[in-house]
Amino acid sequence: MSIVVSNVTKHYGAQKALDDVSFTIPAGEIVGFIGPNGAGKSTMMKIITGFFPADSGQVTVCGLPAGPSAREMRRFIGYLPENNPLYSDMYVREYLGYVADIYSLGRKGREAVDSVIERTGLIPEQGKKIGALSKGYRQRVGLAQALIHDPKVLILDEATTGLDPNQIVEIRNLISEAGKEKTVLLSTHIMQEVEAICSRVIIIDHGKIVADGPIDEISSLAGARLEETFRQLTGSSGNRGPSVKK
Repeated sequence: MSIVVSNVTKHYGAQKALDDVSFTIPAGEIVGFIGPNGAGKSTMMKIITGFFPADSGQVTVCGLPAGPSAREMRRFIGYLPENNPLYSDMYVREYLGYVADIYSLGRKGREAVDSVIERTGLIPEQGKKIGALSKGYRQRVGLAQALIHDPKVLILDEATTGLDPNQIVEIRNLISEAGKEKTVLLSTHIMQEVEAICSRVIIIDHGKIVADGPIDEISSLAGARLEETFRQLTGSSGNRGPSVKK
């Protein structure tokens, strides 16, 4: 299994953000991770990526335990956080070269930068400062930095939030291509996104997993499409986002 989450619980003070959460994701699967705001999605992703520890339970990625000191494990993960923090004063190629150095790619760094710029469609923008890019291209840079070290697992938190319909299609295609050879955990509020590119969905609400399975099976729980099933399981309205063609 690429990701194994076993009985993970996390508190923020008196608030229980995650409550005995368990799931596994095998290699090569694209999984939608959905839930209302505050359900625990980002907390779970930060624990998987080793940004902070769980209070109890265990997470392994590619067989290695996750945690703030798990440097070797992090080499297997590409992470795009929700707010996509980037250095706006750096040029695209310069920034990706900097990320390559962080991963100690050495002589392979230049080749990795060239490859990821081509894969993410950044060739026309590679000489521009990140701050001058549209949000769609900034998301591409975020995906490029997540892919540059060729990780086995991609953790993408709200990768298409705030994008226009054309940009959503472009980023969706990039994720689908990456998912052909990597394990992808995708957090999103857009039900169309999950239906278009994910083979499986995990629904979390109030820190608990309330559904986990293939999309058609989850939808059949309520005899409705995923959006209606999500609403019934969580009491929250699903956001279909901008209308885009699949």
